Amino acid sequence: MTVTKMSWRPTYRSSKFRNVYGKVANREHCFDGIPITKNVHDNHFCAVNAKYLAIVTESAGGGSFVVVPVSQTGRIDPHHPKVCGHQGNVLDIKWNPFFDNIIASCSEDSSVRVWDIPEGGLRRNMTEAVLELYGHSRRVGLIEWHPTSSGILFSAGYDYKILIWNLEIGEPVKMIDCHTDVILNMSFNTDGSLLATSCKDKKLRIIEPRSGRVLQDANCKNHRVNRVVFLGNRKRLITTGVSRWNTRQIALWDQEDLSMPIVEEEIDGLSGLLFPFYDADTHMLYLAGKGDGNIRYFEITTEKPYLQYLMEFRSPTPQKGLGVMPKHGLDVSACEVFRFYKLVTLKGLIEPISMIVPRRSETYQEDIYPMTAGTEPALSASEWLSGIDKDPVLMSLKEGYNRPSQLVFKAPVKEKKSVMVNGIDLLENVPPRTENELLRMFFRQQEELRRLKEELTTKDVKIRQLELELNNLRNVNPNNV
Repeated sequence: MTVTKMSWRPTYRSSKFRNVYGKVANREHCFDGIPITKNVHDNHFCAVNAKYLAIVTESAGGGSFVVVPVSQTGRIDPHHPKVCGHQGNVLDIKWNPFFDNIIASCSEDSSVRVWDIPEGGLRRNMTEAVLELYGHSRRVGLIEWHPTSSGILFSAGYDYKILIWNLEIGEPVKMIDCHTDVILNMSFNTDGSLLATSCKDKKLRIIEPRSGRVLQDANCKNHRVNRVVFLGNRKRLITTGVSRWNTRQIALWDQEDLSMPIVEEEIDGLSGLLFPFYDADTHMLYLAGKGDGNIRYFEITTEKPYLQYLMEFRSPTPQKGLGVMPKHGLDVSACEVFRFYKLVTLKGLIEPISMIVPRRSETYQEDIYPMTAGTEPALSASEWLSGIDKDPVLMSLKEGYNRPSQLVFKAPVKEKKSVMVNGIDLLENVPPRTENELLRMFFRQQEELRRLKEELTTKDVKIRQLELELNNLRNVNPNNV
């Protein structure tokens, strides 16, 4: 296999993004005082949209995350309300791309939950989810919204299965069962007709999600894939992983032929996971290492060398994860083409980093802001499940990026189901998996026993009173009894 080598010196070529630079927000525009989770799961623990920032937090017993309006920067109150309905640690959170107030979460308690955040943010702790989805037999590590359908959610669990949920009915409609180990990552192509997955079994797969059929797979022995991302509609994929010499690598693949990567390139010898982020509008690829402070960025081209190194943003503080602002939430007046929200665990800090194209003119720059995926779904859940595929509904950032969505999320009204075993409802009482959960359940049962005893004592007293009244009636009217 021929590996194309790239020079790490920026080559001066005709590119609008040759001089893109990263700008860190001032301290007053950061989010300070958030107890970021210390969980070592390889996720971002952060989700951003144009209205809210959600961060998974450290909590004793159960799992929680905090939701803050993106305009509410500065120091966050330590008693700020949280979303705390899960009974295990929260492992992933994702905002619905079409409803700004709807967020999904998954947890070690083997459930997926959908939450409706009140307008303006939380005013008290939220424990009741709009939907509670149970279908996995082990903890759920990944969730992904479908890119064009409003009511389709994918979840991947440690039972090696991917479930497709139809949120219009609140039920799983398909199970993809082709993996032999833990699923590490999921990525959709532009219209959501293909799903790429990386797995701990060292295989890269391209799946037709409605049928669950594996269209292509690659056995990556020399390049152990950790993360995969589709490159928009270019019919190519980028993967990040580790070489046989334990150096970090990126590889470019043709989605029609996974027998061999088009390009492989070693990055460095560090051990942290490489997170790839792709901007389909500018064809830029960003690589951020977990535990690094650096973000490298490249331009993807259709001709050799395919991956053109541009520059590197450097920072002394390591990142645990990164959230990405959707395009319609960017500041187009500042020529901002990408924005990260960097999690700095040691400081409890969320730091916005804007990637900016330097331009002298203050007018709208149409060449760096083409029509982009908007906030309106192209399909309903039932339409997608019937076999229809559509590209995203596009919008212009010049006029449409401040336009509020008129859509309203409607959760299905479901009858409460139960699975009774020895008189115990297994769906209502999820077995404890940690010591904290066990203690919490023990104290809850003690409280329930105390309440039942008090209720029993009260009823005993009432029964005695009624017996006395009955005896009095008998004594007053002995002939009528």
